[in-house]
Amino acid sequence: MFLGTPEFAVPSLRALSRTRHTLAGVVSQPDRPRGRGRVVEPTPVAALARELGAPLLQPEKLGDAPALAWLRERGADLGIVVAFGQFIPKAARETPRLGMVNAHASLLPRWRGAAPVEWALDAGDARTGISVMRVAKEMDAGEVCLVRDTPIRPEETAGELAERLSLMAGEALVAGVEEIASGRAVFRAQDPAGVTFAPKLERAFARLDLALPAERVARRIRAATPRPGVDLELARAGKRVSVLRARVGATHSGVAPGALRAADGQLLLACADRWLELCELRLAGKRALPASELLRGLRLAEDERAVPV
Repeated sequence: MFLGTPEFAVPSLRALSRTRHTLAGVVSQPDRPRGRGRVVEPTPVAALARELGAPLLQPEKLGDAPALAWLRERGADLGIVVAFGQFIPKAARETPRLGMVNAHASLLPRWRGAAPVEWALDAGDARTGISVMRVAKEMDAGEVCLVRDTPIRPEETAGELAERLSLMAGEALVAGVEEIASGRAVFRAQDPAGVTFAPKLERAFARLDLALPAERVARRIRAATPRPGVDLELARAGKRVSVLRARVGATHSGVAPGALRAADGQLLLACADRWLELCELRLAGKRALPASELLRGLRLAEDERAVPV
């Protein structure tokens, strides 16, 4: 039985559907209106379930009696959860004979919670990964049976890292299911001393503090891209830009944080200690552009400043 909802969970469902095991069913969040037209669209996992011809359930609450009855009727041996996005009550967790396991995008017990990829980038972690663990009452606190780790690449954004981890999750779950099916899986408790938390991101997460060192600001931009997304207001030009990619530049001598300079096709933003090169940006309502192209149509005042919004 597979439980998942967003795009992140799709590679796992696809990988598991290709194993020797039978897919008893798929549970996903209800379809919701999306986009500017607010058209109701299937969740990415629901769409794949229909493509695979798998039995599909999309309950408002998994603990409701009809949903539990549906789970029992499927008779699954094991439940597999990837970014389902809904509390899983004990009655549902215990429906499969072997319980439920989850693929979490972190090296547990570090970064339990809803946004582990973003908080790992923001903290400057050198490595991250996928942990396959039992689904327990406390969020992401279950015993772990398998870990796959990977270095975080320089300049990798949260969106890029999440896409890479989604593929790793599929590979890790296929291996974990084989270990569980063969009885070789060993579940170990997480070390309480190493627990950190990764709460859901609020919009304020993406509001930059330019009085911090450039390295710290660059990490926040990577962590907040593509969501919630980092925006700056150009004070003199009266325009708003989204920063999509940035890198740490040279040191400066006492330039006020927030000052902007354009030179040789580069757009530089002053932070506390160094310049931050803004490499890719998008003006409101326009397509994303490298800074060199953006500067061809955007004349900056000599005293232009960027104000975080």
